[in-house]
Amino acid sequence: MEGLALSMKTESYLGLGPSGFHRLAYAEWGGAAAARTLICVHGLTRNGRDFDRLAAALSERHRVICPDIAGRGRSDWLPAKEYNYPQYLADMAVLVARLGSGDVDWLGTSMGGLMGMQLAAAANSPVRRLILNDIGPFIPKAALARIGDYVGKDPHFASLDELEAYLRKIHAPFGPLGDQDWRHLALQGYRRRENGGFGLAYDPGIAEGYLANVKDDVDLWALWDKIACPVLVLRGAVSDVLTADTAKKMQARGPKAKVFEFAGTGHAPALVSEDQIAAIRDWLAQTA
Repeated sequence: MEGLALSMKTESYLGLGPSGFHRLAYAEWGGAAAARTLICVHGLTRNGRDFDRLAAALSERHRVICPDIAGRGRSDWLPAKEYNYPQYLADMAVLVARLGSGDVDWLGTSMGGLMGMQLAAAANSPVRRLILNDIGPFIPKAALARIGDYVGKDPHFASLDELEAYLRKIHAPFGPLGDQDWRHLALQGYRRRENGGFGLAYDPGIAEGYLANVKDDVDLWALWDKIACPVLVLRGAVSDVLTADTAKKMQARGPKAKVFEFAGTGHAPALVSEDQIAAIRDWLAQTA
């Protein structure tokens, strides 16, 4: 998958939080002259390079922007108390303004989808179309607790092979990925430790705010009902985060989303297989 990076460039910009400015990194695919701009935002502990294969596939028709949210990937780390949705959304508002494309399409995996829902529901939103990858307006607390079992643990690995083995175990619900896909997740998901070895490419401090909010179910139906743009929902057939019942309700109320379900996959589809990429490409073409 490394060859895909030949058509990608990396950029960065400054966001502002309570403790000062911080630098945010993003990968850009396609040209600024493309008719549409698609922003792809990753899940809680991942980063923008998760979308390399998808972005390469869509870049002929779209300018695809894949940011690293603060504390992840190549973006700056923040004080733990500043890892929250108001900060993330403010940083993304700056990104949208920087891109200068007016309105945008938004694809969000898990946390990135929650961000997308909040932006799409806001007054005068620049989000024209919304794709939610295995996330919805209701999340059972049991699923939140499962994720909380590993987020922020900051394991130490002697080699990339050890780190990859860990990712294969923790992220097994991503689906039946190939060896090349798992290696890519490892290569783009590590940091070098000062004392040697490898760690995961995110700040363990993100766990503080997350764990403070896993005591109850998440209920955002009132927010969902405010969304007016077209919505595509991608669901892993055995996901515990986006249940079949919630997906069915998302089809019936609010923006009345179109739902695609992928067999043999939980939370969340990795968006690297041809059928998953085709579902996104086709829906974007149909709603153009």
